[in-house]
Amino acid sequence: MKKNTKKIWAGVIVLVIAAVILGVVYMIAGPKAEKGSKAYTLEVVDDQGETAAYDGTTDAEYLRDVMDELSEEEDFSYEGTEGQYGLYIDAVNGLTADYETDGAYWAIYVNGEYGQYSADLQPVSDGDAYRLVYESGSGE
Repeated sequence: MKKNTKKIWAGVIVLVIAAVILGVVYMIAGPKAEKGSKAYTLEVVDDQGETAAYDGTTDAEYLRDVMDELSEEEDFSYEGTEGQYGLYIDAVNGLTADYETDGAYWAIYVNGEYGQYSADLQPVSDGDAYRLVYESGSGE
């Protein structure tokens, strides 16, 4: 019985150490927010290929904060769902992407590259260009 208890405690300790190491690696290598005023461009490309552009300056550190600012000041709106990977964007400017129905989703592009983070984890840097693009599994 004592051997099993020792094995269980050893396993728990190993898991705790692994979690701490992963947390430290994320803190060091994860996305970094830039403080201060930054210029940005945000384009929204809908399901018809129509583009709405928003340019501005912000003190926001993450893209979601920029989107919140735009929704208060401009003709911009969005809806999202919190998930295990951060904010999943469900709708932009009234257009809902329903992945369950047709594989559609709102993709985030940063400076022309497919985004690696959700909107609430995507850092904002001076001069960045963001695109929210309606994409679907049907190739549209």
